[in-house]
Amino acid sequence: MTQVRRRARWPLDLGRARILVTNDDGIQAPGLKVLEDAARSLSSDVWVVAPETEQSAAGHSLTLQRPLFLREVSDQRYAVDGTPTDCVMLAINHLLREQPPDLVLSGVNRGGNLGEDVSYSGTVAAAMEATLLGVPAVSFSLDFRPGEHPHWSTAEHHAADTIRWLARTGWPEGVLINVNFPPGLANDVKGLAVARQGRRKTGNHLLAGTDPRGRPYYWIAGLRPEDAALTGTDLSAVNQGRIAITPIRMDMSHRPTIAALGRALAPQKEKRRRR
Repeated sequence: MTQVRRRARWPLDLGRARILVTNDDGIQAPGLKVLEDAARSLSSDVWVVAPETEQSAAGHSLTLQRPLFLREVSDQRYAVDGTPTDCVMLAINHLLREQPPDLVLSGVNRGGNLGEDVSYSGTVAAAMEATLLGVPAVSFSLDFRPGEHPHWSTAEHHAADTIRWLARTGWPEGVLINVNFPPGLANDVKGLAVARQGRRKTGNHLLAGTDPRGRPYYWIAGLRPEDAALTGTDLSAVNQGRIAITPIRMDMSHRPTIAALGRALAPQKEKRRRR
């Protein structure tokens, strides 16, 4: 059964809302517990549907070549042997089809989803799927510095307030909200920053090696250099110690190019008309 799209109503009354929580790091991930706890502090009707195992960098992939299995972990908590997209689709179109969620929260991812990370991220993809199904969605990630462990307490301290602010403010249909908590301690956070997507691509380098059986392998690694000082981006916001709030539109059409190509095509159309 396909879920009928609904129009979100803002401000959202979180105390009466049904909230779906998911992620891409798996049902046992510490970031999922952080986000689930934040959701339960806001609503008594919280459901969790997350992948059985880690699905980082799964992107917006959907499992089509085999069946999916939904396992009940505990009351209102389920695991799916599939991708984050699978989890959201099963939750909205099957598990919660009689009363769909009012809000989907994805994360908290272990590591930032900044710049062009969003095109690979399973965390963001879960929010994309919810948005396509007509449910407002927010993805959450926690950035941390190389050589350090994630400061989960930063997400624990700020997640609920960030959700409250977003629920009061609202956002348009066809848009998801991508949130990145900065590295560092909770008390060091300098507030929210609404920011555009920066430029930083994962997998800019390949590391080559040979396995014990003599077979060559290649390991995708590295990041393209970023300009974290560029103002107004998610990268600059987290580097300044702010929580980056980035609206992402599902319609990826580039309207100026559509207009330019349309103008270029117009003379050809006119020639055909005159024949």
